[in-house]
Amino acid sequence: MKSKKQLLFPKHQKILEQLGENIKLARKRRKLTTIQVAERANINRSTLYQIEKGNSSVSMGAYFNVLRVLGLQDDFLKLAADDEMGRKLQDLKLLTGN
Repeated sequence: MKSKKQLLFPKHQKILEQLGENIKLARKRRKLTTIQVAERANINRSTLYQIEKGNSSVSMGAYFNVLRVLGLQDDFLKLAADDEMGRKLQDLKLLTGN
């Protein structure tokens, strides 16, 4: 089955682009080449390039493996960890008894 292209609003695309930039900077700080990171993450160099650009069509697994290679895999656990809105909605429901 052919996968659908992920469409994002520009402000949300900027978030992914910032993530990609952060990954690129982390790689450069470690003085790792794109070839080294791609090989260790078991992805193509072109996929790493797309990750560093914040491409939304790259799988989460590929993003995770790059973070793992950079020693940043625990940062993945921070995603959606602080569900402030969900807690507020839950608390409201508890207060109203619904």
